[in-house]
Amino acid sequence: MHTHEIRRKYLAFFQKQGHAIIPSAPLIPEHDPTTLFTGSGMQPILPYLLGAPHPEGTRLTNSQKCFRAEDIPEVGDNRHTTFFEMLGNWSLGDYFQKEQITWIFTFLTQEIGLDPKRLYVSVFRGKETIGVSRDDVSIQLWQEQFRRVGTRAKAVDDSWHKGLQGGHIFYYDEKKNWWSRSGVPEKMPVGEPGGPDSEMFWDFGAEWQLHENSIFKDQVCHVNCDCGRFMEIGNNVFMTYLRTRDGFTPLPKKNVDFGGGLERIAAAVNNNPDIFRIDIFSEARNTLEQLSGISYGSATQATKVFRIILDHIRAATFLIADGVYPSNKDQGYFVRRLLRRALQYASQIHIEKQCAALLVENFIALYERVYPELVRNKTRIVQEIVQEEEKFRKTLTRGLKVFSQIRDNGKISGEQAFDLFTTYGFPFEMTQELAQAAGIVVDTQGFHEAMQKHQELSRTGASQKFSGGLADHSQFTVRGHTATHLLHQALRKVLGPHVVQKGSNITPQRIRFDFSHPTKLSDSELQAVERIVNEEIRRDLPVSFEVLSVAEAKKKGAMGVFDERYGSKVKVYRIGDFSYEICGGPHVAHTTEVGKFRIVKEEACSAGVRRIKAVLT
Repeated sequence: MHTHEIRRKYLAFFQKQGHAIIPSAPLIPEHDPTTLFTGSGMQPILPYLLGAPHPEGTRLTNSQKCFRAEDIPEVGDNRHTTFFEMLGNWSLGDYFQKEQITWIFTFLTQEIGLDPKRLYVSVFRGKETIGVSRDDVSIQLWQEQFRRVGTRAKAVDDSWHKGLQGGHIFYYDEKKNWWSRSGVPEKMPVGEPGGPDSEMFWDFGAEWQLHENSIFKDQVCHVNCDCGRFMEIGNNVFMTYLRTRDGFTPLPKKNVDFGGGLERIAAAVNNNPDIFRIDIFSEARNTLEQLSGISYGSATQATKVFRIILDHIRAATFLIADGVYPSNKDQGYFVRRLLRRALQYASQIHIEKQCAALLVENFIALYERVYPELVRNKTRIVQEIVQEEEKFRKTLTRGLKVFSQIRDNGKISGEQAFDLFTTYGFPFEMTQELAQAAGIVVDTQGFHEAMQKHQELSRTGASQKFSGGLADHSQFTVRGHTATHLLHQALRKVLGPHVVQKGSNITPQRIRFDFSHPTKLSDSELQAVERIVNEEIRRDLPVSFEVLSVAEAKKKGAMGVFDERYGSKVKVYRIGDFSYEICGGPHVAHTTEVGKFRIVKEEACSAGVRRIKAVLT
């Protein structure tokens, strides 16, 4: 069964159960300044799980694009990827455990044909000290479902010591089977909801001998063993309790959150523990085989290299499509790190010519019907990746030679690591990885000190040129500065949340504003932006500020485009209900003081950055 077919069947199945199909949110969180990327299906839904009404109702489902930067070092085995799709369904105070367990079991066993004898589940074993008992409701419901298909599902405890014991249902503590935003129950603040969860696992079977050939071979195998025999394919979170001063009390409205990794479910359908064997990687995998002359799976190290390249190029393709371009800061740093790590590994299998664009073509062709933004932004995606590959290949060989020379000292100093970063474009994590493989250490503190020194010198030079993009503090430039905040928010409303400020300069003659966006703005887009700015000016919105720590400002949702240059406290300017940004000021008191705003020019500034020039009258 094709992976696209699994996705289609899942959405159709839950649509039949009264769920509204909602689109995937972007990989860049729209209203969550606490994290760089969307890393789970639940993340964009969290405000609604916490009580806000959703416009589509109380039953929702989707397939969410996800990216987890923390998994970059893990990629290379048979099951970790940085980018993945999470199938999800949610009940917002509607149905609960009975419906969820019945539906998800039916989907897995009947809709996509998984053998129930190879399905296993875990449940919360309870904890007396917090007054929450074992999740017997889930146990009984799972047993009913297994019994319905002729399978006896025994529930057993202590499997991490005693093994499977012929069971299909396993008790685990709060470290494995409890969900809250804060983690285990003891860390939950008063007023936070949480509850038990029930994970589902697929057994690839003893015949693969995955446990016997793993580093865990001398330990007992159980469903949460990392040997690879069992793979988690989904998790049902039952948001049941509210944390109180005295412990936990049942929520008046209970929620369900289900998340299942699409690629992992596809691996289960194929009964192959290697995710990179599923169909969505096949074309790109074949391309790598042709370029390298090596067959996937023929050698352990080469197989690891294939997996890293496949994952990283796919992830970079989707990130660039969502407006994240290679750079040395914020989300763009991770795109650069992905691409350069992939290219460094490509050199290990003797791929010296450009390869990334070919793989991008493979992935776009595969996903184009599901994610049309890939086709819409194809030219820009290919352009960014080709430019990054050309840039890095020029320095990669020389950088590796320099690394070989300095590693003979048995240690890489912070200055040397910083030189590899600035001169040869080696992300620090890549230097660490190369050093680890060579059995030497890197002076991490020294690297960060060198980086901090470099940033301080850069800031000093910048502050001598201008302050906050203002040429002076005349009345016109104060009006112009407020106008840039209105323009910034208007651009985000018209073009999308990928728009961030890249720079500004204001003189008595004009406003110049640079922002991230891949393509030229159409006349209708420019007209919409100009109209929104003037509408907010006419609303006579009050302009105020408060002084907060950077952490407080981010927590409250302030945009902090240049927050690295501020100290421990920052000014956050609020323009009515329209804009909320970290900024040094100054600003007008009310938006009508800005005057009339008119865009006079829109042009390219640099790769991925557009420039608007405007005047005030």
